[in-house]
Amino acid sequence: MREEDRAEGVVVGVSPPVQLDALTAFSLPGRNARGRIVRLGPTLATILAAHAYPPPLARMLSDALVLTALLGAMLRPDEGQLTLQVQAKHAIVDLIVCDWRDGKLRGYLRHDAERLSRLGKNPSLKALLGHGYLAVTLDQTASAERYQGIVPLEGASLAEIVERYFAQSEQLPTLIRTASTDGVAGGLIVQHLARRELDGERLSVADEHPDWAHVRALAGTVKADELTDATLPLDALLWRLFNEDEVRALPPIAIGNACRCSVEHFTQVLSQFPEAERAEMRGDGGLIGVDCQFCATSYRVAV
Repeated sequence: MREEDRAEGVVVGVSPPVQLDALTAFSLPGRNARGRIVRLGPTLATILAAHAYPPPLARMLSDALVLTALLGAMLRPDEGQLTLQVQAKHAIVDLIVCDWRDGKLRGYLRHDAERLSRLGKNPSLKALLGHGYLAVTLDQTASAERYQGIVPLEGASLAEIVERYFAQSEQLPTLIRTASTDGVAGGLIVQHLARRELDGERLSVADEHPDWAHVRALAGTVKADELTDATLPLDALLWRLFNEDEVRALPPIAIGNACRCSVEHFTQVLSQFPEAERAEMRGDGGLIGVDCQFCATSYRVAV
């Protein structure tokens, strides 16, 4: 592969197949569209294993992690952290938090186990979350600035809610599909850009641009079992979906799990509290107990 091919993207079929814990960014230059496709395996299993989530909640968190990867991969490795957060008052699931930094994912959710037990096997998103909001937060390393977009929890899935986020906050026509099964989760996002690369027309000249209608129709044919099929390479799936057009894909990037909790980290955080507050936190032996919800690890910190 030539060096310039690595920089500009390669035609689908050239990059080596990577089936799990991988994400591929791609573009459809003739249709002025871009996207990303991801499939999680061992990383997903590691995150879910930290808590004994019932199946409906494991699926919900799997979808949230897939969405976080699809959104986080828009960042360059040194640009910062993207966090996806769902908050719902008095709901069975009242908090979901996932974040992405330099190809590393974390995530957990908080729920009321007793109330969940009274629901059926496949409760709706509305039954689990009720009313609340989804927030996408970008913490930029270079500028130390924070950007946040918020949308209400309106939709039958987290993917629909994030589509609404892009429509309202970014004004980008967006299609998202996610799927999960035992130990594997996958997702696809496709977006239409606001302007063609070479001084083309703006999308605002029509309610729906013909190119976007074409791309959306093709992307919408993706099946759940295709997104979660560990034997189907990501570039092969892209070719299956978009073979009517030129598809250019960057080499896949690897995804992992790395919780950033440590005694050193918590010591630094707690040292910023006034001494009077730290004194109230201290327990036996003068240590402060801290629990990391992401990896379900407990620490005792002397500070």
